[in-house]
Amino acid sequence: MKKILTIMAAICALACSNKETRIYDFTAESNSGQQVNLADYKGKVLLIVNTASKCGFTPQYDGLEALYQQFKDKGLVVIGFPCDQFGHQEPGTNEEIEEFCRLNHGVTFPLMAKSDVNGENANAIFKWLYSEKPFAGFGEGDTAQFMDQMLSRQDPDYASNPDIKWNFTKFLIDRKGRVVARFEPVVKPEELEAEINALL
Repeated sequence: MKKILTIMAAICALACSNKETRIYDFTAESNSGQQVNLADYKGKVLLIVNTASKCGFTPQYDGLEALYQQFKDKGLVVIGFPCDQFGHQEPGTNEEIEEFCRLNHGVTFPLMAKSDVNGENANAIFKWLYSEKPFAGFGEGDTAQFMDQMLSRQDPDYASNPDIKWNFTKFLIDRKGRVVARFEPVVKPEELEAEINALL
């Protein structure tokens, strides 16, 4: 009997060690300095976005808020993570960012504290997100071509790295906490309606 229990304990330990990481395993700091346990969003569909206030893609705040208003009663939560790593396009404090978003784009969805998404000090949430859904190109179109040319000049091998390439990269998380899709900045929020609706 003791041998059976030992074997069962070993099997359990092995199974537990192989547990799939979910978004619920992470915490984040809100823009007001509170710790947010993402397990509080269990059962919700999440759209996680790294944002910036002085970027060519900043008008996407309007589209993100529109998605939030359209689908929040069905279970969507949009979460913004301001970041200043791309072109120094998010220079403000957490308070200034919140005020800008509220006054200029009517943002009511949750905003987290400003943080890095790449590099040594990268937010652990984003490390996990892009390990689950690595960069797979910008797609077609003039803006996609512009982004590719701009980043290629900085680093000819940029596309081989899975990390975040620019502001307003979007990750869609299903109701079970798994990353199901990644959308580059060139994809507008309104283009995500069908995929979000399918998860709700």
